[in-house]
Formats: sequence, C-alpha cells, structure tokens
Amino acid sequence: MAVMDTHHPLAFTFGILGNIISVMVYLAPMPTFLRIYRKKSTEGFQSLPYVVALFSSMLWLHYAMLKGDAFLLITINTFGCVIETVYIILYITYATKENRISACRLLLSLNMGLFSFIVIITHFAVKYSVRAQVLGWICVAVSVSVFAAPLSIVAQVIRTRSVEFMPFNLSFFLTISAIMWLAYGLSTKDLCVALPNVLGFILGILQMLLYAVYRKAKKVVMEEKLQEHLKTIVILNTLGNSEVHPMDVQPTELKEDAKEHEQTQEDNNEKSLETSNEDDLHPNENAV
Repeated sequence: MAVMDTHHPLAFTFGILGNIISVMVYLAPMPTFLRIYRKKSTEGFQSLPYVVALFSSMLWLHYAMLKGDAFLLITINTFGCVIETVYIILYITYATKENRISACRLLLSLNMGLFSFIVIITHFAVKYSVRAQVLGWICVAVSVSVFAAPLSIVAQVIRTRSVEFMPFNLSFFLTISAIMWLAYGLSTKDLCVALPNVLGFILGILQMLLYAVYRKAKKVVMEEKLQEHLKTIVILNTLGNSEVHPMDVQPTELKEDAKEHEQTQEDNNEKSLETSNEDDLHPNENAV
C-alpha cells in the first residue's frame, strides 16, 4: 500500500484511529440538523460554529496538501469540509432572512475572504521551502484561539454545578481523538499537529474530571436557565480546533425544573400556613 509506505506503521495506526473517531465527532451535530430539516426552521441555532469548523478544515486540508506525505490528514479534513458544507447549506436553506444574510456574510468574509488572503500571502510572500511550516503555524494559531469556547463551558459547569452542558460520552471521545492525533503528530514529527492536541487532551481530561465531580451534585437553579432553550456542546475537532454546537434542550426538562421549583415553594408556603394556624388555635384551646 502506498499509504503504508509513506507512514511509519505506528503513525498509520494512530492516523486511522484518529480518522474513525473524528468522523464520529463530525457527525455529532446530525440530530440538530435532522430537527432543522423536519421543522423547516433553524429556530435559535447559529451558523458560526459550522462556518468556523469549515474554515479550520479548509486550512488544515491546504496545509496537508502543501506539506505532502499527509494522506490521513487529507482524508479527515476532506470529510470535514464536505460535512460542514452540508450543514451550512441546510442552515442557509431553512434560516430566516436575517440569519441567512448573516450566515452568508460570515461565509464570504471568513471562508472566502480570509482563507483566500492566507493562501495568497503564503504563496507570494513566503519562500516555498518554509511555506508549509508557516501555514502550519497559522493553523495552530487558529486552533488555539478558539479554545476560549471550551473554557467558557467549563466555567458554566462550575457555576451551575450541572454537567448537562457537557455530556461525558462526547468528552470521552474527544479526549481519545486528541490522544490519537497527538500520537500521530509525534510519530510523524509534526509539531503543528501535535501541539494543539496537547491542549485538547488537557481540556478533555479536565471536562471528564468535572463530570465526575458534578454529575451527582445538586444543581444551582437560576432564573435565566428556565428561559433558555438551547445548550451548547463543545466539540474539540480533529486537529485541536474547537467547535461550539448548540444542542436543543427539551422544553419538558425546563418545565419539570420549573414545576419542581414551584412545588417546593408551595410546600414551604403550606407548612408555614399550617404552623401559623396551629399557633392561632392554641390560645382558643386553653380558653376552653
């Protein structure tokens, strides 16, 4: 096999496993878009996560093709470009006019404007011998810059003492994905692939530790939460870049939380009334 000839067997193994797990991660928003398709509406979902994910996949694909001898990077990022393009097309099809215009502007400015600018600059202003290296570090910078999203979710979990915003299965597979691509980067001596996944691995471990700490913790009920209809799932993508996918929170869950809160208040009110009635009856009984 030509692919085996151009890769160390260990790197090839890690790359194949990374491809398999990353495909599963890329397919994670599928239920969201099935909901959009059935309802013919994007509701409160935003286009930003998918546009950014497409931009990142395009950059990494360009890097892999420019570098050469990176077939497994090409395969997964080609798949990423295709699936994210499908997501964006579905979003634009069923979005409101305002959201459609916003998504198109973002797509034009980021995926066409900024991407074209990076390609032109690296092609004409950078020597061929270091072009792939420069582009690789640009990819690393983009990947690291969007890690603010996972950190915001970590802060939200700590604040609310609730892990519903951070499913364990997703955190687990994202951590495994980071390990596979970190090992692939180290095996191929590609620091541009390895470095973002060091941060991805650390955040993945942190998310699982938080899940272990707060999975049975009592939730902090906030009034704002009862008004929310979306929760955000953070996805650390194939090579360390993160995506923020809004996932729908079932209205019944919100209603149940509200009902439990109201029921608790009603029970407390009833107990206080009973206590006050008993206090009122005691003097009458003594008089009799």
